[in-house]
Amino acid sequence: MSESNAAPEHPRPPRPRGEPRFPDGPVPDPAGSHHERRIRSFQPRRSRVTTSQADALQRLWPKWGLDIDGQRVLDLHELFGGEMPVVLEIGFGMGEATAQMAADDPDTGILAVDVHTPGQGNLLGLADRNGLSNVRVANGDAVILLREMLPAASLDGLRIYFPDPWPKARHHKRRIIQPEFLDLAAPSLKPGALLHCATDWEPYAEQMLEVLTAHPLFENTQPDGGYAPRPAFRPFTRFEGQGIDKGHVVHDLLFRRVTGEQ
Repeated sequence: MSESNAAPEHPRPPRPRGEPRFPDGPVPDPAGSHHERRIRSFQPRRSRVTTSQADALQRLWPKWGLDIDGQRVLDLHELFGGEMPVVLEIGFGMGEATAQMAADDPDTGILAVDVHTPGQGNLLGLADRNGLSNVRVANGDAVILLREMLPAASLDGLRIYFPDPWPKARHHKRRIIQPEFLDLAAPSLKPGALLHCATDWEPYAEQMLEVLTAHPLFENTQPDGGYAPRPAFRPFTRFEGQGIDKGHVVHDLLFRRVTGEQ
């Protein structure tokens, strides 16, 4: 059956009261983070989970998923089933770009973090259908993951693509790229690891460039100290295209973790 003639997929019917949403899948608020008094850079999105997404969560979460509970330190070699470089991606949406990057670079592990359940299921399904064994999906707060669960100098890269720009001035404190976040992320990155950010919100790009340039443990890969051309390994996404259609300019920032103590 052609894609255009395929029957539309319907959301799952409501579950009975008291029944776990996904008995073998991600749990809500795995670290009990609502007890932690901290301004958060993410806003959980509530949307319906399709049948195929739910199936992927049930089947594949025990194999490729993990909850960010803050209760253990991860062994990334064990998590990915061998020694390979591992890149952390924070906020992957529906996972199409993540799956493409995993397919293009099968020898690099991608630890992809998000709180959006439909996206988690979608990425697991994409990984399964395309035989991508180098993707792991983490559910929960990336701050807790970095602070509590990742060993020092364990990551070969950090990717943050199109994070929420929080455009209102009173919400700028919620933006993820802040000096405090860089302080937290730096110890988990190996010297030379690449921090790659992308945004289509011009004022946020300017703030990112300012904050990253000022941090002593990161250096700009661009000799002129400015934005970078979009690297070939970052796929052009539907979201990016929508921003460009609205007249937005997409900026990539590529900074390298330098040697130094944090």
